[in-house]
Amino acid sequence: MGHLRVGDSLDKAIDMGAIVDPQQRKSVDELVEKAREEGAEVFQTCACMPSHGCFYPPTLITNVQPVSIVVQEEVFGPVLTVLTFRTPKEAISLANNTRYGLGASVWTENFNLGLEVALSIKAGSCWINGHNMFDAASGFGGYRESGFGRDGGKEGLYEYVKPSWQERPRPKVDDELVKSFGSSVPPRPLNPSRDQHHSYAITAELQGHALPSIDRTLKMYIGGAQKRPDAPYARSVVSPSGAVVGQVGEGNRKDIREAVEAAHKATPGWGKRAAHNRAQIVYYIAENLELRHDEVAQRISAMTGRSIKDAKQEVDLAVQRLFHWGAYADKYGGSIQETTLYGCTARVHEPVGVIAIACPDDYPLLGFVSLFAPAVVRANTVVVVPSEKYPLSATDLYQVFDTSDLPGGVVNIVTGSRDHLTKYLVEHQNVDVCMSHDVYVD
Repeated sequence: MGHLRVGDSLDKAIDMGAIVDPQQRKSVDELVEKAREEGAEVFQTCACMPSHGCFYPPTLITNVQPVSIVVQEEVFGPVLTVLTFRTPKEAISLANNTRYGLGASVWTENFNLGLEVALSIKAGSCWINGHNMFDAASGFGGYRESGFGRDGGKEGLYEYVKPSWQERPRPKVDDELVKSFGSSVPPRPLNPSRDQHHSYAITAELQGHALPSIDRTLKMYIGGAQKRPDAPYARSVVSPSGAVVGQVGEGNRKDIREAVEAAHKATPGWGKRAAHNRAQIVYYIAENLELRHDEVAQRISAMTGRSIKDAKQEVDLAVQRLFHWGAYADKYGGSIQETTLYGCTARVHEPVGVIAIACPDDYPLLGFVSLFAPAVVRANTVVVVPSEKYPLSATDLYQVFDTSDLPGGVVNIVTGSRDHLTKYLVEHQNVDVCMSHDVYVD
């Protein structure tokens, strides 16, 4: 640091130029002084320093804590903070303990370890044994509060184009509807139907009196286990003919919070699995669903009123869709960018994280499978609100998931009012993407 020269940036003999304006220089100085007040050690030196202008000496700050302001905030000045670590895992945790994520670099003699750490750091660009190497053919962008979108490469081009068949969305926003969106009153419970085609069919007789099957209310599926809903309310599933086919739990904000926590906890482990392994699990789900083909088809027919032939076709398509997306699990990992930079520039398609999905009522099983499968095979975890009218197709998959080696927390299902649950999913800070699929007629 003592050999660095600070001065006019147009001088080729100068290593470091000026800060952008006096206000920014003042901000940098305040952050450094704040670190000094917090007990950090500040080292400042350079070979030469102009007496006039917005110049600031190169600064090294040690003995800082991960919660220090100078560590957590973007300084935008020649200031370097140094934290110690014992293991690569601890280093990754320290690097990701921030609201920002524009660029990062890994310096190591072990290239394999460097690749593993680089993939684990949540930053838009990550260099190994180098920094700030850019090329127009390579995409560049940020994570979290460092912005979204990309510059350069195909990613940058896609920011400005759209498919020719895609119309520009022009939503009409009604302020009153926005205010009332998600408000819900738990429905009144209904007595189950005794029709022989429904799940509450008469199964036995006692002293000449008919007895219905066991009255059960299906629970939520959170963290790989069936959990009772927070509120003591049940939602009846009614067929078009008015018969009560079954009952599911009425989810609320606390159920959503627990489901998101379970998904967030499962994200690192699921993302570390090989794409081939994720594909095998999805194939296993398809195989176990096929084993319950007739049972699931009868449930669809009872809920929707469609013919058993039509219901079986939906199950066939759902199984086919699972095999389809399982085959794509290892087809979108990324690519090698051809740049002028010396070395290899790799583009990696990382998982988004926790994805919230609100399913439509049309084709309850096929719609559910078509939305959760592509998200899961690409290492995302999901919180799904199944069809509000016909949720039993999703709840029938609880045991399928349990017997298919699917890790707990990868798929979480919360039943109840679609809009009510979607509202809390949108507001949750740990949900990275929220997808709502429905048709609204204006």
